[in-house]
Amino acid sequence: MIASLKRNPNTIRQGSVVVDVVLLVIALIICFITLYPFYFVIIMSISNPQEVAAMNVFWFPKGFFLGSYELIVRDTKMWWAYSNTIIYVSAGAFLNCLMAVLGAYPLTVRGLIGRKWVVAFILIPMYFAGGLIPSYLLVNQLGLYNTMFAVIIPGMVSIWNIILVRTFFSTIPEGLKESAFIDGASHWQMLFRVVLPISKPIIAVIAIYSIVAIWNSWFDALVYLPNEKLHPLQMYLYRVVVQQSVDLKTLSLQDTRNAVENMLSNIQLKYAIIVFTTLPVIFTYPFFQKYFIKGALLGSLKE
Repeated sequence: MIASLKRNPNTIRQGSVVVDVVLLVIALIICFITLYPFYFVIIMSISNPQEVAAMNVFWFPKGFFLGSYELIVRDTKMWWAYSNTIIYVSAGAFLNCLMAVLGAYPLTVRGLIGRKWVVAFILIPMYFAGGLIPSYLLVNQLGLYNTMFAVIIPGMVSIWNIILVRTFFSTIPEGLKESAFIDGASHWQMLFRVVLPISKPIIAVIAIYSIVAIWNSWFDALVYLPNEKLHPLQMYLYRVVVQQSVDLKTLSLQDTRNAVENMLSNIQLKYAIIVFTTLPVIFTYPFFQKYFIKGALLGSLKE
């Protein structure tokens, strides 16, 4: 049998083509399963409200209606939540990157006394957390409750990010660091002038992780922010979709009656606001893509 295969290379090529086709089909099925839910939400948000209410939309939009997006854009509460989310994402992503860099660099210094013990110590809270009640009491005693800092400060340090950045820093050649020290560089100069300029890939990874996590976060606002004016966008979405405590039809607009007459249902509004709140973070990814793959791979290696 083996001898016949060696004599017939075409058989091997045909078998390889079959395997490639099978893998391609599997990849397409996985892509379809992954992308269809979001595609379904999009077509539901732009279809005729009557078809949406009857759940008759599956593969293609039936009709065309953008009234739900018009109501969302004119909702001042939504834009207020949007501005809060931009503050949380900007501050949180910056502080996450800063704390990850400042926490990771000392752990790569070979002469640091007790470095292994410090690494073991920071791994403990990564697996064993205090829980919700101690966190709530701590935030309350620090005077952060019902302020933006209750969402920003507790999440500014991520042990996983520190470990990821530390692993990346460990891949930097020691000769580069030694040459900088010979030229008289201090550790601060080493970090900000030598290490960080060549660490853009891992910084991009930490940034995109932080942006996505903070953008999708709503539980901290539910626990620490009773003031609705401080709620992020995802908390507003949570109230619309889950609690249904926000009725977008009760907007103080003159065209509300027209929207009701056009049978603009709450179902379609929910689909529209899901699309409206998801697209920004999706559009953010291409700006980090060229660094993301390289940083994720290099940060995962350890010699």
